[in-house]
Amino acid sequence: MRSKCALITLALCLLAGRHAGATQADDTTVTIVGQTAGATPFISQLSLTASDTTVIKSIQFTITPRPRSVTRPLSGTYSHDYLESRGYLLPGTGQVFLPIFGLYDDYANTVTLTYRFLDGSSAEDGTTITTALFDDQGCGYKNPTILQARIPSATLSYDYIFIRSGCGDFSPVIVDTDRYLRWVSTFATPSALFAASTFFDGAAYVTLSATLSRVELDGTVTPIADYGASGVTHLHHNIDPGKNGLIIEADTNDSFAGGGYYESIFMEIDSLTGAIMRTWNMADIISAAMTAGGDDPSQFVFPTPDDWFHNNAVSYNRADDSLIVSSRENFVICIDYETSAIKWILGDKTKKWFQFPSLAAFALDVAPGTLPPIGQHATSVAFDQGLLLFDNGFNGLFHSPPGVFRTYASPRKYRLDLNPSATGNAGTATEVWNFEMGQSIFSPFCSSVYEDAPLNYLVDYAIVGGFANPNPTAQLLGLDAAGSTIFHYEYPTVGCNTAYNSLPIHLEKANFPVVGPQALNLSTRGLVGSGDDSLIGGFIVEGTESKTIVLRALGPSLGLAGTVADPVITIYDSTGALVATNDDWQSDPGAALIEASGLAPGDPSESASHQNLSPGSYTVVVTGKDATAGIGLVEAYDLSPLTASRLANLSTRGLVGSGDSVLISGFIVGDVASSTVVIRALGPSLGSSGLSAPLADPALMVYDSNGGAISSNDNWQDDPSAPQIEQNGLAPMQPTEAATILHLPAGAYTTVVFGAAGSVGTGLVEVYDL
Repeated sequence: MRSKCALITLALCLLAGRHAGATQADDTTVTIVGQTAGATPFISQLSLTASDTTVIKSIQFTITPRPRSVTRPLSGTYSHDYLESRGYLLPGTGQVFLPIFGLYDDYANTVTLTYRFLDGSSAEDGTTITTALFDDQGCGYKNPTILQARIPSATLSYDYIFIRSGCGDFSPVIVDTDRYLRWVSTFATPSALFAASTFFDGAAYVTLSATLSRVELDGTVTPIADYGASGVTHLHHNIDPGKNGLIIEADTNDSFAGGGYYESIFMEIDSLTGAIMRTWNMADIISAAMTAGGDDPSQFVFPTPDDWFHNNAVSYNRADDSLIVSSRENFVICIDYETSAIKWILGDKTKKWFQFPSLAAFALDVAPGTLPPIGQHATSVAFDQGLLLFDNGFNGLFHSPPGVFRTYASPRKYRLDLNPSATGNAGTATEVWNFEMGQSIFSPFCSSVYEDAPLNYLVDYAIVGGFANPNPTAQLLGLDAAGSTIFHYEYPTVGCNTAYNSLPIHLEKANFPVVGPQALNLSTRGLVGSGDDSLIGGFIVEGTESKTIVLRALGPSLGLAGTVADPVITIYDSTGALVATNDDWQSDPGAALIEASGLAPGDPSESASHQNLSPGSYTVVVTGKDATAGIGLVEAYDLSPLTASRLANLSTRGLVGSGDSVLISGFIVGDVASSTVVIRALGPSLGSSGLSAPLADPALMVYDSNGGAISSNDNWQDDPSAPQIEQNGLAPMQPTEAATILHLPAGAYTTVVFGAAGSVGTGLVEVYDL
């Protein structure tokens, strides 16, 4: 019997297409005719001529890493429409101007270009770009102290780091995990330490006073908004992804609609226009709760210029539609996105806030052995819905009592049980992970920890030794899923100016335009029979536009014993009307398009269909021709991820056996950021639809692309995210059915559904993209 890891690898590999023959590549001549240095040595622009630009689908550049580099090559792919919209492709002239970013400075960079054409063909070319020396103004980005060089044999999910910084006049910056500087901002930011920045939608967003600008990786700077006229005096600390846009943190004066407050107001804005969509004033929110609880808010809430709250991060949690707000001075507080009602508070109970019964009523208890966060920064939602943050350990500076002071800093992750206990507390926080470096590093401010792929972390100690240290440093280190330190670099700093709140980012596969977080493809392998034992896939096209999808049913090419010899695929809409059917893929009307997409099945007896589907629900049924049975695979490929529609609620029903006959579902989250998904495995509740032998006790395991187990569940009510599963209306009908919520970054994942205690029967695996 094949190992479970081999089955996972097979399921993920089958999500990849095959390369088709080239015709337009043969007929089209693309020539590199020149290059122009960019605004910094890290940017250049190539000039190309093409005999026919209309057939070009995309152009990709790839920069060859330096000798002995461990990082994956930096690469960017520009679609035809993106190049044209930016004025880089001039229709009718044959001229293309291709931005190249992420070059090494003072180096002869080898750059490979890949031209992809509409018929699926491709061609390659290459050039050398020699760059000038960059002066990092003594910030140390180019020559850090190497406490541990990047380990060559280690697998780390990210290779590039966006550093929020305030050193020099070129912040923020991007370095790779080999320690090389690869990009700097072209937006001059004097006094950059007091600016906020982030990497979002393939670009840097940078603030200066009350203004917000977008800096493209090609160096183009676009002013987004100036909030000064609205009463904003300064934008500070973080810019974080929100529910619908970006969340910025503002200091305001009395002309602002919410009043004048220092570091206690944040707003969600449209990332393209800068328009303010929502505003939250923590002074108003906390004052209302204190008044309702019988306390005097004037004893805790203070207007500007007093630093009573000190907001330094806001994280949106899609699982329960909430905002997790870091108040460095007091606590971590969670509020409902829509109503602003306080949901819970986690913090040091020796601080002043806990003396008010109105606020103490929202406090989470901490489990035995758990330390509450103190002076925390960089709150975020981890892949398993845990609360991740950097606990700086530094007590309060405004309120009295100031709370506990620790002599060390530590990244921490908490599991939150939000079911109120018999004692009436709001829930319990249990520390499930920390990284304390032997409790030896004191970094009291500005530090951060962020998770990339599950259990892959980037830790930023922003000011080691604190302000009293005559020679403070900033340290960046990476941790893999095994908890090993993969690299560790040290930089000189003044205050927090060199590195604070640094983010892991992905420039090894940058796409323009960016493909947002969504479930792109579905691949489920299971037993194919007839009647109730057919392999049945379902999905929803959600949005306003049609979506181009290739649906496939495979058998012989799986390379397994006992595969279905001749799979047949049939597609129905939500009314049960037949959309299409196919036996042998080459007979499909869209066979040429299937081949051009690199998705031609490996065996002529396998089936596939190219469809342009309007928004709605669809069902795909896979059967064996002439009622034959065996192991088969049903797949749905989204070929139009950039439209105003998306695939949602992917599901597959099939017979769950043992060994090779378990139900294996693969899905891809693309291309950036992260997506919150609910994964369910159902069995007993299927009996209500007339199934004679549903799986009695389904269980699920979720694996990443390396075959590492990241989550499991047998009975859904035992899952830590059970309250959020219920809140989203996705609680299974039976307690023996399985479900979990995961906050997953871009990548490929596999769910294996099996019967607990060896049970067999018909089961359903579902992926809901929230």
